[in-house]
Amino acid sequence: MASGFFALLDDIAILLDDVGVMSKIATKKTAGILGDDLAVNAEKATGFVASREIPVLWAITKGSFINKLIILPIAFLLSAFLPWTIIPILVLGGIYLAYEGAEKIYHFFFPHKHLKTEVEIKTVIEKINEKEILNQEKKKIKSAIVTDFILSIEIVIIALGTVVGKPIFTQIMVVSIVAIIATIGVYGIVALIVRMDDIGYRLIKRSKNKESFSNKTGLFLVKLLPKIIRFLSVVGTIALILVSGGIFVHHIDYLHYILPNLLSIIKEFIVGLIVGLIVVFIVQTYTKVRKLI
Repeated sequence: MASGFFALLDDIAILLDDVGVMSKIATKKTAGILGDDLAVNAEKATGFVASREIPVLWAITKGSFINKLIILPIAFLLSAFLPWTIIPILVLGGIYLAYEGAEKIYHFFFPHKHLKTEVEIKTVIEKINEKEILNQEKKKIKSAIVTDFILSIEIVIIALGTVVGKPIFTQIMVVSIVAIIATIGVYGIVALIVRMDDIGYRLIKRSKNKESFSNKTGLFLVKLLPKIIRFLSVVGTIALILVSGGIFVHHIDYLHYILPNLLSIIKEFIVGLIVGLIVVFIVQTYTKVRKLI
């Protein structure tokens, strides 16, 4: 009896150790997409009155948790009863990521010629009433949650792809851990980022001398925020290409064995970029043809 009990404990320890190892692997695999998630949500959470930034961010965070509560059970059911669907979904997700990354690169070199009609709430706060402010908040929150839903699907599927073939308990634990870390990590960092300029403004306001340390620090923080968001956007774009390329290279045999001597990260970037540009071309062509009809 005692030996059976200790054998059970040993099995549990091995299982938990396996969960820990697979969680690290899955976290590394999904880390690339988090850069884009972080940049998008940092951008969507800015532009509000200082007193509303944290409430808005909290609303987006709750929406993110709800997204994952919807996605996770569906992903586990597919893994349990239709495991063969995981890889095709993963590849389809990779195509979307490649398209999103390549589209950003395309628009960088061939930007849209349109006027910027959106005005930040901070610049019009005196001219609009409370109801309009709340409506603008709701729109930005909804947009952020929809974006989070798409990225959450990719995070969950990529994490699930790392534990295909493992026991269902391991799959549930690993993917759930990755989903929780992704949500807390991303929105925790976003909370710090969106408050950066407000902290800067407070330091500037309290400073009586333009040459003082607090004034210089405040100006530095205010100027740093848009640069951080742009930097995260660039990193996120590169990450999208690499993540998608990694999916194609590791799950499509032909691509896996082609150019075996090429450095993997370069190979993944090239494959991801090529696939993404092909999809961008198809979408652009379809859009132009549709306008002509």
